[in-house]
Amino acid sequence: MSMITLTPDTLPNEHICCGISDKKSATGYAAKKKWLSVQYAHGYRFRRLDERGKVFIEYGPGEQAWMPVVAPNWMVMGCFWVSGRFKKQGHGKALLNLAMQDVEEQNRAGLVAVAGKKKMHFQSDGKWLLRQGFREVDTLESGFSLLVLDAERASNAGLPYFTESARKGLGSDAKGVTVYYSNRCPFTEFHINTSLVETCEKRNLSRTVVKLDSLEAAQNAPSPATIFSLFIDGRFITTDLSACMDSRFDKIVEKASKN
Repeated sequence: MSMITLTPDTLPNEHICCGISDKKSATGYAAKKKWLSVQYAHGYRFRRLDERGKVFIEYGPGEQAWMPVVAPNWMVMGCFWVSGRFKKQGHGKALLNLAMQDVEEQNRAGLVAVAGKKKMHFQSDGKWLLRQGFREVDTLESGFSLLVLDAERASNAGLPYFTESARKGLGSDAKGVTVYYSNRCPFTEFHINTSLVETCEKRNLSRTVVKLDSLEAAQNAPSPATIFSLFIDGRFITTDLSACMDSRFDKIVEKASKN
């Protein structure tokens, strides 16, 4: 099975793995494709298995990373996913190798990934990455871990780190439900603008939604999870987008309150 790289020319006619047949996410699906097309000019790449399934990796120059991470001369990963029947066939390692080839060709220091100290939705699998040679270089109290895979050549680039905005978080002055999100995921538009509205109204919760619609906004976000981060009264709760849904909200919030 071969891997393909999507470009602004091929994106209109190719699928981007997530939300392939989800009609509710049609608007978000189109927005994600538009975002990928714009970011391509800045060196961002979306590479996937040439099959109908969720087997893909996204990455781009650290200077253009849509997350509060300082990583000049590194390559920073976005989503990285192998699921379903495609697991345990070597696709994850193959995608990682493709990214590292670009790292070497661009003479960058290595590859950077944001993961959770424990499993986090929409974040890379930190345990698996550590087994592939990544090492931890920074952490946050909110549970995020910054991992790097060094290139083979020697490099004088400093180690990546989380920005002060990510380290500070949102702060206790924020009240009610606060969500930060971007169009880096096809599912965010629907769940935040439909599911979350219904969930908060049912519980009489105030709701503040911040859309990260620029590189500057994303790099100054209070959470590394710029796809989706939910806070309650300023406290970070989850990266799990399903928390927007009425059937999931209470359970997820209750579990977070015990941690």
